[in-house]
Amino acid sequence: MEKKLLTIFGASGLVGSSILREALDRGYHVNGTLRDVDNQDRITRLKSLPSGNNADYFSANMADISSLDSPLKNADAVFICCLTPTYKGFDGTPARELDDERGYNEIIKPTLDGCLNILQTAKRNNVKNILICSSTSSTNPVPPVSIKNELDHWSDEKEQCNSKKYTSAAKTYMEKAAYKFCAENNMRLSVFLPTGLYGPAVLPEHLKHNPFLWIKSVLEGGAPRHQKVPNDSASLIHLQDLARLFLAAYEDSSASGRYFGVLESFHWNDIYKECKKLIPDMQMPEPISEDPVAPTQFDFTRRDSLGIKIRDFPTIMRETVEWLKSNPFKEN
Repeated sequence: MEKKLLTIFGASGLVGSSILREALDRGYHVNGTLRDVDNQDRITRLKSLPSGNNADYFSANMADISSLDSPLKNADAVFICCLTPTYKGFDGTPARELDDERGYNEIIKPTLDGCLNILQTAKRNNVKNILICSSTSSTNPVPPVSIKNELDHWSDEKEQCNSKKYTSAAKTYMEKAAYKFCAENNMRLSVFLPTGLYGPAVLPEHLKHNPFLWIKSVLEGGAPRHQKVPNDSASLIHLQDLARLFLAAYEDSSASGRYFGVLESFHWNDIYKECKKLIPDMQMPEPISEDPVAPTQFDFTRRDSLGIKIRDFPTIMRETVEWLKSNPFKEN
């Protein structure tokens, strides 16, 4: 049976390109969007993926609703992976220095309106399966809970704004608006909540982001990400496992709602120790002097219901380091 057409908004992003790679491996046809489809190096690299000729690419900007129709024609599902975090205002002012009006208009509103523009266009094209990449930043209730789950635990967007966390608030506002829209229009919505993306990426530009940036630095004899080990934890997942979670939710007609897109959370002390095993000569940050805090705890019942076996922590770290050591984007 012929595989259906999937549309990925943000197909050149870290998550979007990983979903693209997985969808092509499964035999799907894909319409992918980029802000600049004339970037031939990027398109050539995407086309060079296995079964890359089964993808077509479109220029699209979520702020321009007129650009969104073409990639959605005849699609069975849309993966919204273009809602990347924004940390600065329009003039470059850091988000934490903005007042509430600017924080909303320049950080939150573009994400909120862009998502709704895509959903409205999907409705117009009769696309009923919606999958969105959000963030665990929308799952931090006040007061904190000992074990977080996706259904009960939401961030308070007003509290986030009061704390100048406009970037995080954008995800909370966006998710709530998306759930309302999809419920009103009989659309099946699945939202994934990742943080800390490891494993092989697809494009050279992805190396500009952590963790690739700091791991590549220590491989080359440079400094690690932190001067001193933070007394904090970080959640992480392998990019290919996250992509498989997305595709599993699409392929399971009973799947909907929020899903954590993480393996689990690890103290930075353990992350650096695992990295040191793989790179014995690496520079290490100053150790913590106090007792380490407990990592964030999650209820993974919903994530595990999708049936995806997720790589363990040592494997994720090893595959990431080995991939970076291979100089993956060297010129021929």
